[in-house]
Amino acid sequence: MVARVRTVAFQGIEAVPVDVQVMIAPGKVNMHIVGLGDKAVAESRERVQAALHASGLSMPSKKVTVNLAPADLPKEGSHYDLPIALGLMAALGAIPGDMLAGYVVLGELSLDGTIAAVAGALPAAIGANAEGKGLICPFACGPEAAWAGKDFDILAPRSLIAIANHLRGTQVLSRPEAGIHAAARDLPDLADIKGQETAKRALEVAAAGGHNLLMIGPPGSGKSMLAQRLPSILPPLAPRELLEVSMIASVAGELGEGKLTDRRPFRAPHHSASMAALVGGGLRVRPGEASLAHHGVLFLDEFPEFSPQALDALRQPLETGDCMIARANHRVTYPARIQLVAAMNPCRCGMAGEPGYRCLRGDRCRTDYQARISGPLLDRIDLRIEVPAVSASDLIRPDRAEKSADVALRVARARVIQRERFERLGATSATTNAHCSPSVIEEVAMPDAPGLSLLRDASEKLGFSARAYHRVLKVARTLADLEASETVGRIHLAEAISYRMSSERMAQAA
Repeated sequence: MVARVRTVAFQGIEAVPVDVQVMIAPGKVNMHIVGLGDKAVAESRERVQAALHASGLSMPSKKVTVNLAPADLPKEGSHYDLPIALGLMAALGAIPGDMLAGYVVLGELSLDGTIAAVAGALPAAIGANAEGKGLICPFACGPEAAWAGKDFDILAPRSLIAIANHLRGTQVLSRPEAGIHAAARDLPDLADIKGQETAKRALEVAAAGGHNLLMIGPPGSGKSMLAQRLPSILPPLAPRELLEVSMIASVAGELGEGKLTDRRPFRAPHHSASMAALVGGGLRVRPGEASLAHHGVLFLDEFPEFSPQALDALRQPLETGDCMIARANHRVTYPARIQLVAAMNPCRCGMAGEPGYRCLRGDRCRTDYQARISGPLLDRIDLRIEVPAVSASDLIRPDRAEKSADVALRVARARVIQRERFERLGATSATTNAHCSPSVIEEVAMPDAPGLSLLRDASEKLGFSARAYHRVLKVARTLADLEASETVGRIHLAEAISYRMSSERMAQAA
């Protein structure tokens, strides 16, 4: 007799069906697990045997073979423990095997028979619901799995004995409730920042249109403080975005207590991060910081201090919204629709251009330092601003600046305008100006005659690439949306162009 239990393997955020086949046959007493499993899967044998013993069941004095089909699909992780254990119990007759046919099962077993949390419960639940099956998962994963559907059948036992009793009809497990984190109320506020009105304006524009932002300024000018306050003016995640972000966090094992949150991700990796840490990869091809920041903000402080290879690896995700990780044996794609915010000093000593300061290395200090960032990567950054040092008069000014809540209202109104516009045009893949296609932005951001003349002159004088041309249009469209203006005028294009010009080019243009 062969007992069968359905579980899943993860390829990116997709749950691929896996059939766990358990057979007890005469032969040398042993338990073999086949089907291209990794070390964690091979160690399942010991955990399953100990958990069954702790639950009052003994292993049969026969040969036990466990096959994970399809056999050519790599199996990774400890979530195969529970399906193997339930399949073995069904083969022994301890539980009715037909009761397992309607469920997808995943969970890690402890030696005492309790079921530990595993990563990927949410993608597994969504995949099971699409197949018309229920889900058996650890108790700690129940709150996230419940988001797969209101009528979705979920069993979230604490132990092997609890699920066995439920399947035999001697105990009833209640359906877990969908968990959500309370809205954060302790986010840093823009009102804490003194001065820097130009930088705050650029931050509002970046938030309204989802644009990439680069801040350049000396140490202590407030670049990191500004970036940390960006989440306080961003709108909450839409339901579809919430599920996408949560599925990535679930696969990465970063859903605390199985609860979801509608707060947009804000990831700030250290500048020693490797290429695999930023875009994903490693032995088990895990999602990187770019994917964990999906529909949120990836903040790179000390921008030039990152490895040039790691920074250039972000060029494709910034353009396509996906991280495609190719290996010799398989290929994985993780979503990465991010808003890049970066901060850097103007030079290695950090004080280039400051009044009264003269660097001993001269212009070479600034040139060498900024050359660590490639031109193609800079071309993908819509807003580039200088953040000068804060003056003493700004610091001692008694009145507080505008609060984040007031800025967030303007940002939310601008995003509603964009979403409704794209829905009318049928461009449902884009929700912000920064992520719409060139053909769409040319249609919705057609400048008036004075604006078109300015854009033509600026493109010729500054040598805009085709990408830069369209990104200027996107920023100008966002500026018009903040004013609720249907037309993109000369004033909007002038401000958009100023954000794209470095100080040297501004001097040349003048």
